Amino acid sequence: MNWGASFQIAAVYVGTVVGAGFATGREIVEFFSRFGFIGLIGILMSGYIFVFLGSKLMIIAAKINAKSYQELNTHLFGKHFGLLINGLMLIMLLGVCAVMLSGAGAVFEEQLGLSKSTGVVFTIALSIITMLVGIKGLFAVNVVVVPMMISFSFILLFFSIQQPFFLENILYIPFAEDGWKSVVSPFTYAAFNLMLAQAVLVPVASDIKDIHTIKWGGYFGGIALTLILVSSHLSLVNVPNLESYEIPMAAIMKSLASSIYWIFVFVIYGEIFTSVIGNVFGVERQIRQYFNIPTVVTVIGIFTICYFGSFIEYGELLSYLYPLFGYISLTFIILLWMKKETDS
Repeated sequence: MNWGASFQIAAVYVGTVVGAGFATGREIVEFFSRFGFIGLIGILMSGYIFVFLGSKLMIIAAKINAKSYQELNTHLFGKHFGLLINGLMLIMLLGVCAVMLSGAGAVFEEQLGLSKSTGVVFTIALSIITMLVGIKGLFAVNVVVVPMMISFSFILLFFSIQQPFFLENILYIPFAEDGWKSVVSPFTYAAFNLMLAQAVLVPVASDIKDIHTIKWGGYFGGIALTLILVSSHLSLVNVPNLESYEIPMAAIMKSLASSIYWIFVFVIYGEIFTSVIGNVFGVERQIRQYFNIPTVVTVIGIFTICYFGSFIEYGELLSYLYPLFGYISLTFIILLWMKKETDS
């Protein structure tokens, strides 16, 4: 059992899930916070799935020695249906990478006053450099950014608690025309994020191999994700006109703790960046299974596709794509839940 490696796995797990939508707050608003107190209950349900199924996913991947998410999906779904799921995964990863780049552009545009294209191009260039370092680059970035993200989510919560009507806002249940979604959101949210996270978690688990180290890495990562979700939600429900912001978390920080606002913008960008390289890392591993192309050529090709998708409006892109991908991913977590670890 290697505790250091467990914490590294946990950091990569958190860094992969906490992408553009999560770090900016848009994703949490879309799936949870707009439903008020019901959303908080949904977050706790999602947290349970992240802790136990995230850990189980990595344990199965290590036991079958899966090198990419393709092998894990074939194991879960069978050869023919697994092929269909892997095709969907590729589309989803490219779609989410476009959302991440759009989120990076939104940070540059909304927070720094620069053009969106500057943010997108800068992120692509930085990602290519990190990708060439390989999995060590992925670990290094996450180990720095993830603890900062957790710290800031609690700093934000500390300031939010001191606001008038804090408790009333937490317990309030607003009217939502699509209120039925609050029931399925915990499952679609966790399913979508876990299905995409396997692109990074499967090769990481395969590289580590030690089952106890992987298991505790999954537990620590799932608990950290739940804590960030809860603290972010408790801050977000105190924001008036919550759904009007592209980056609601930065809006809260600007009004409550302006002295550390710019550091927080850097942390948000760092989280978006870790998810970009995480997703591209997963896609590159997948393509390598079929074609013997140099990493740099594959990565540039992936970014070229995502670059054009990133210029759709960030909030719009996220609110359409993420729930749709969530429904597709439900089959994945049901089969993962049903699969016994001993079957692997």
